Amino acid sequence: MCNRRAPEKEMSRQAVFQSSDDKIIGKHVFGNLYDINPEDLKNEAKLKQIVLEAVRIAKMNLVEAKSWSFGGKKGGVSVIALVEESHIALHTWNEYNYATLDVYTCGEDSDPQAAFNHIVENLKPKRYQMFFADRSSG
Repeated sequence: MCNRRAPEKEMSRQAVFQSSDDKIIGKHVFGNLYDINPEDLKNEAKLKQIVLEAVRIAKMNLVEAKSWSFGGKKGGVSVIALVEESHIALHTWNEYNYATLDVYTCGEDSDPQAAFNHIVENLKPKRYQMFFADRSSG
């Protein structure tokens, strides 16, 4: 999504991507959440609501949110929020009381750190890892 501008016909592809107007400002916050309450890991409605709140808090524009619950020994829930600026993805594993969280945005005004923090605060893992990657094109 990232609000990219369509290249003009007379400009070369290289020239378009060298323009400062076309620089993609990518911010990626992602991590692992350990020892989460098992009931929270299975609660699809609650997990989806937490992700939707994170979208609002991070000043992202929601396109669509979907969630799925999986059974079996390693069952869990996946929640994906597609936003104009990119996405938030949360995946849980019941067997391990574990979740992965991925918040990526190319919106200059959005705050993926705020979204990540909101989800961590609500899931209350006993410990977590957080990483940051600069995904800008320049």
